[in-house]
Amino acid sequence: MAMLTIALYNTYDPKRLHEAHLRAIARAGPIAYAYGFHLALVGFPFEGRPIDVAEEISGHTTIGEGGRYLMELAEGNRFHLLNFPRRGFPPQFGTPVATTRKPSDEKELTPIELAERALRGESFLLLVGLGRHGLPKEIFKTARYHMDITGKRVSLETCTAIGAIPARISTLMEALRWRTGGKRI
Repeated sequence: MAMLTIALYNTYDPKRLHEAHLRAIARAGPIAYAYGFHLALVGFPFEGRPIDVAEEISGHTTIGEGGRYLMELAEGNRFHLLNFPRRGFPPQFGTPVATTRKPSDEKELTPIELAERALRGESFLLLVGLGRHGLPKEIFKTARYHMDITGKRVSLETCTAIGAIPARISTLMEALRWRTGGKRI
């Protein structure tokens, strides 16, 4: 079974927690939960186990039924805390994909290609930049693929992208399953 993970990459402030961090995490929890994705936080100033962090965030939000879905992710081992990568991302999360409206030609992976590969069992770590400037340049170099979720090079606000990515990928996967009668492709 493929593991699909939305990874919020912190480009705001790695030393201090900001309200923008909490809002984005609280918004991402229900989306990841609803579409069967994992949620990873990369480079956030949290200490402790994912369940402790989920409890802390849940105590500060009304989003997602007061953090209920973030707690569900943590209890199901689908909420992860990652450090900034020094030599790449942990391999258990699968192939890193930088989400962007400007994918490079040589690294572009379309949403349908990703969905097809996920149905074949390949796991992906979908990186979303959380900050004014999106993902850092080095992450675009590190990521094996780049993906434009809109297919039209349209810039999306961060939380809109957080919602659109799992919704589009899971919809494509369902359509592919339906088209093949549930058989592996």
